[in-house]
Amino acid sequence: MEQQLMSSPNPNEPKLKRKINTAFFLGIGFTILFALLGLVLSKLPGFDHIGQLACAILLSVIYRQFFGYPGKFRNGIQFSSKALLKFSIILYGLKLNMDVIFHNGLPLLLRSVATVIFSILVFMFIAKRLKADLSLSLLLSIGTGICGAAAIAAISPIVKAKEKDTAMAIGMIALVGTIFSIAYTFLIPFLPISTSKYGAWAGISLHEIANVALAAAPAGQDALAVALLSKLTRVFLLVPVCFLFMLWMKKKGNMENAPKIDFPWFLIGFIIMSFFGSYILGRTIPVSTGFLTSINQLTTFILTMAMTGLGLNINLKELRTKALRPLIALTITSILLSVLTYLSFSLL
Repeated sequence: MEQQLMSSPNPNEPKLKRKINTAFFLGIGFTILFALLGLVLSKLPGFDHIGQLACAILLSVIYRQFFGYPGKFRNGIQFSSKALLKFSIILYGLKLNMDVIFHNGLPLLLRSVATVIFSILVFMFIAKRLKADLSLSLLLSIGTGICGAAAIAAISPIVKAKEKDTAMAIGMIALVGTIFSIAYTFLIPFLPISTSKYGAWAGISLHEIANVALAAAPAGQDALAVALLSKLTRVFLLVPVCFLFMLWMKKKGNMENAPKIDFPWFLIGFIIMSFFGSYILGRTIPVSTGFLTSINQLTTFILTMAMTGLGLNINLKELRTKALRPLIALTITSILLSVLTYLSFSLL
């Protein structure tokens, strides 16, 4: 009798599983909805400068403050903010043209290395002086040095950053990067440098690929091409920087008995997709420009879904007390980076 009771199935178990599965997919649908709203908002005047990632974060933060975190959708939302985030980083590798970097980007690559080192060291120095939150500052320093939101999203699981810190950093760097890229466009007529040098300067000093395109496009197609090449050399450094931080976290873990650091397999996918996009897609496998554009849009949309999940973890009360000093450090570092890189292009 006892054995029969133990082996009898729970009549409510199928209903519970269906309920869990439904909530999971509704959670994913919730992030899709906010990604779509972020995309629509990013098309409006004013918001078109900050991009759909920042718009989605803004909307999800506002939702959190008025309606709270939708706990019943938690599993689906976390799937978007974690699994889909890593998947979007893998797809992001298609944006990196390895052939162009290997053949034309060595001088710019050296400048990019200097940019990354300068951004991280100077940012963290200023952050310590200001007594800013170090976890948030570390994410911002890497985003400043490499490629904005994508770099922050890639490094976040490696350094075990909190999701709310990741979302906060992405929102802040989108804001500051947009302000700087707009300022660059106003400076174009007054700068005594060639359009190609201006493009290289924009690519080396601005945070996001979108920021670089926004700043360089008004200077012409030649400036835009050089700017994007310069930016790609910084994106190229995402993988080695992530692996360096992985080694640093492992060493830190051994010293402090911290949990084991998981290997960032999604970075291997990033590398594979970079080579696939550079040497196979479009060559061995013929594809149209429209197809590649669609893949880029899909990548951005998936990343926007992940941003929704991250934005829901932000509490504005914590933002007021936690983000001000890192924001000051971000602004100072960005100004120094812009000025010094400009001098390096104008004097050399």
